[in-house]
Amino acid sequence: MKRHTVLGGLLLLLTMPRGYAQTQETQLQTTFHVRYVTEDSVYVDGGRNAGLSEGMLLTVKPSTSAKDKQATSASEGLDSTQLRIFSVADTSAVCEIVTKGQPIAVGDTASLDRSEIEKLVAKRTLSSTRQYPVVVSFTAGDPMDEEVREKLPRPPLPEVNQARGRIGFDLSTIHSGGPAASNSLQTGVVIRADITRLYGTYWNLTGYWRGQLRNSSSTSTQTIQDLVNRTYQFGLLYSKPKSPWTFGIGRMYLPWAPSLGTIDGGFAGRKISSTATLGTFAGLAPDPTSYNYNPDLRMGGGLINFAGGDFDRIRYTSTFGGGIQTLGWQIDRPFVFSENSVTYKRVFSAYHSMQVDKPSTGPGIAPVGIGLRSSYLSFRYQPNRRISFDMNHSYFRDVPTYNVQLVGTGLLDKLLFQGVSGGVRVELPKKITVYTSLGQSSSSSDKASSWNNLVGLSLGQVWKTGVHVDAHYARFNSAFAQGSYRSVLLSRNLHDNLRFNLQLGQQSYTSSLTTDNGSHFINFFVDSNLGAHYFIEGGFTLQQGALQNYNQIYTTFGYRFDNRRRHVAGGPIVPHK
Repeated sequence: MKRHTVLGGLLLLLTMPRGYAQTQETQLQTTFHVRYVTEDSVYVDGGRNAGLSEGMLLTVKPSTSAKDKQATSASEGLDSTQLRIFSVADTSAVCEIVTKGQPIAVGDTASLDRSEIEKLVAKRTLSSTRQYPVVVSFTAGDPMDEEVREKLPRPPLPEVNQARGRIGFDLSTIHSGGPAASNSLQTGVVIRADITRLYGTYWNLTGYWRGQLRNSSSTSTQTIQDLVNRTYQFGLLYSKPKSPWTFGIGRMYLPWAPSLGTIDGGFAGRKISSTATLGTFAGLAPDPTSYNYNPDLRMGGGLINFAGGDFDRIRYTSTFGGGIQTLGWQIDRPFVFSENSVTYKRVFSAYHSMQVDKPSTGPGIAPVGIGLRSSYLSFRYQPNRRISFDMNHSYFRDVPTYNVQLVGTGLLDKLLFQGVSGGVRVELPKKITVYTSLGQSSSSSDKASSWNNLVGLSLGQVWKTGVHVDAHYARFNSAFAQGSYRSVLLSRNLHDNLRFNLQLGQQSYTSSLTTDNGSHFINFFVDSNLGAHYFIEGGFTLQQGALQNYNQIYTTFGYRFDNRRRHVAGGPIVPHK
């Protein structure tokens, strides 16, 4: 009986009308329309719901109105423009231009290549969701499905083993001036990675890391590049959609408490309900932009997080926790902390973080009681996409220990602007943005009022050069430091093959806690791709100050990979060629 049933089903399928495949093809959507055009990207009005996927090829034909506007002699010599899809949503897709031909305009028709149509027809004919012309039942499985499984490899999930990144070797020479002039040669490794679902697992590797292999000088100069590199993150993250567990290892922020700063270590969390997560963490505190920065600082503890709501409406998250900080292996202070935020769409947000602790004191020093160590409160209101307002208040009981060299980079503004401050950001036409902040320090020892102010200007493009400019000036005054800084940043991207940054700045810093009174600096950086798989970076820094006085030249050469359009599930990562 079983054999007769199977043979009967096969006979019905073999006698299927020859036009069935053509019928499937006619049911497919094979033409789409251009909805938006940029310099190197094209948006079309079809997505996953229409069967589109990454890597598919389309050919653009101009609309009828566009044809009428073109002279016949000019249009005859132009080839068709070919596109390749590199990002897909449910109802839209973004394409890159592979072969340039006729100019593309909104309303033009983008048609799937014949080869892509044939693949779609074959996929629908052999898929497990196809519709048979006659209902057939089998007593022991579907023989056509079994045949497909045996002869066709299973396609991986879109995110499995998708990898892009860089691995390079770094060479840097530093000449330090001043009374103790010296020269040093440093070698190191640079890694930048964005790899999802490693080998089919739920581990993801992402971030940036620059490490030193060898230093020819016994006295190492701490450069701006070294400090900025330590603000980056690099680590492994485990996240499975249906699992209550999540883990992280490396240099990263705690997902539930970024106010604690970057940690070199790890964390683990487990969902105990739909809105609550228990977590634990431990590691070093390497971020030089942190207010409690210390190379020997270690911390560990636990937390509980509550999160809920909808990003399209009201969303909230609240974290409460505690732990212990140590200097080396000596207990420095126990602490408790909280971090809360609430957002309404993109219109309004409120955020507050605080820490309460009891620092230990040395022999002969009066003990310090439990008290508020730090607090940061922020409100932001954005009535439309071109203008936003913010109001902030910050408080620190202890003197912040951030690295002074980073003042001119703008990474320390939140720590320099103590007390109450408010600001506004306005996006004007022609890619012009103006932003400013003004506040009054509440803990300055000055007899008169001490004002903090910042003003900045951003130009998306200078004339028609494509150069982006960002210039800002800030003056700060607090109980532990006073000063100002000026900075101008120029950047330019030439497609994906070449980009450069040039930053010029000057900072002045007066504090009884350090002899560093500021400096002048110039930073230049250039990055270029060499063919499909290699890259080279280079740059220099000129730092002229009383404490920091050095010249640095650095070069990086390495290999880059990107297999987002071609990967193998469960196997080794295969770079795209």
